[in-house]
Amino acid sequence: MPPRHYTPDEFREHGHALVEWIATYLERLPDLPITPPTQPGDVRSSLPAHAPTEPEPFQALLEDLDDVVVPNLVHWQSPGWFAYFPANHSPVSVLAEFATAALGNQGMLWSTGPAATEIEAHVLDWLAELLDVPRSWRNDTGPGGGVIQMSASDSTHLVHVVARERAVAAGAATDDLVAYASTQAHSAAEQGARIAGIRHVRLVEVDDVQALRPRALAAAIADDVDAGLTPAIVTSAVGTTGTTAVDPVRIVGELAREHGLWHHVDAAYAGSAMICPEFREHHDGLDLVDSYSWNPHKWLLTNFDCSVLWVADRQPLIETMSIAPPYLRNAASDAGAVIDYRDWHVPLGRRFRALKLWWVLRAYGADGLRAMIREHVDLAHCLAQQVQAHDRLELVAPVPFALVCLAHRDGNDATDALATAINATGHSHVTPSDIDGRRFIRVSIGQAYTDRGHVARLWHVITEHA
Repeated sequence: MPPRHYTPDEFREHGHALVEWIATYLERLPDLPITPPTQPGDVRSSLPAHAPTEPEPFQALLEDLDDVVVPNLVHWQSPGWFAYFPANHSPVSVLAEFATAALGNQGMLWSTGPAATEIEAHVLDWLAELLDVPRSWRNDTGPGGGVIQMSASDSTHLVHVVARERAVAAGAATDDLVAYASTQAHSAAEQGARIAGIRHVRLVEVDDVQALRPRALAAAIADDVDAGLTPAIVTSAVGTTGTTAVDPVRIVGELAREHGLWHHVDAAYAGSAMICPEFREHHDGLDLVDSYSWNPHKWLLTNFDCSVLWVADRQPLIETMSIAPPYLRNAASDAGAVIDYRDWHVPLGRRFRALKLWWVLRAYGADGLRAMIREHVDLAHCLAQQVQAHDRLELVAPVPFALVCLAHRDGNDATDALATAINATGHSHVTPSDIDGRRFIRVSIGQAYTDRGHVARLWHVITEHA
């Protein structure tokens, strides 16, 4: 049997069918239960034991989306999704991903994808302007620059390796290096230290709003220096995962400069809010930052994966990551005239991720994206006010962005029961969490399709079961 090749006419027919399926799925989303009743092994047991020998019709593939995938999926795009942080997409982002797959470009070097490389560099400079970060972080002015990574965790892991190499080049022993972050920092900071071979990790205490205490950081650094260790990197959070607390970036940056540490800022969720000028007070101190990561795929209508890493100076990053075997050499790279993004992260291969970000910025415009962010923040503040006015509920943390952390006044069991009741509705989903043994419920308002009606429905369930 000759190999199966789809004709252009078949591709058009199937492409139209798939786009229609996607549009229908998005219409159905508000009525779908967010979490499935699936048990471990259910999906595999529904699949044939062996791969097909004969080609199957495309219609059978679409039918299995309805019969196998959708009923056994957690629907992150549901307007009742208030769990974790959002993982937004938008129709234009989905279509851009379709185009990206069709182009199939492997943009590891400028020479293997000039458009992919230069659009990425240019779009990240647009974002640098829109978020008002230091001009030196731009690709066109330098000495820093931006690159799209898979996730903020990847960026955090990467900069720990860069910090290690910088410290070792200055004469430190790898076994003596120390990494710092707050107790509320994302686990990627501790994991990044492990990946970089940094044995000593200090998780610094936080204050009553869950932000890092500078005095505690200064004391930890001093203790390590006295012990003959070498402080290497500190991570500040602008919007912690637990409660969206904001660390004092400027003070941490001053301590980092004083002691020669690499200073990384993790703004994975909250970075998107900085497109609105009123949130940029949380950015004070960026002039003292060595690297900064945030995820448009969380709260900026661009589907996963699309995470921005900016560095204040690209040279330490490139020196750490660049290896140039003969098969990757070319005239443009050798002349230093281009960016080769394969030198800016761990993988050699890279997708054309910038296309969807480019399309989203153009299709919605800065004003449209700001309006979405502001609407979500307003919804969160309204919900927080309702919680404060309720006699059996209380806020656990401030609400600087669009995450509301609430608890039942009757204690942990009542809080967990409330979370279970919300998630049992099928139409709303939240994340139960805890800090220092105190249970609370995270309500993250940021899904692209969420409106006031969906938040009102959630509040009705909360009051019914509180």
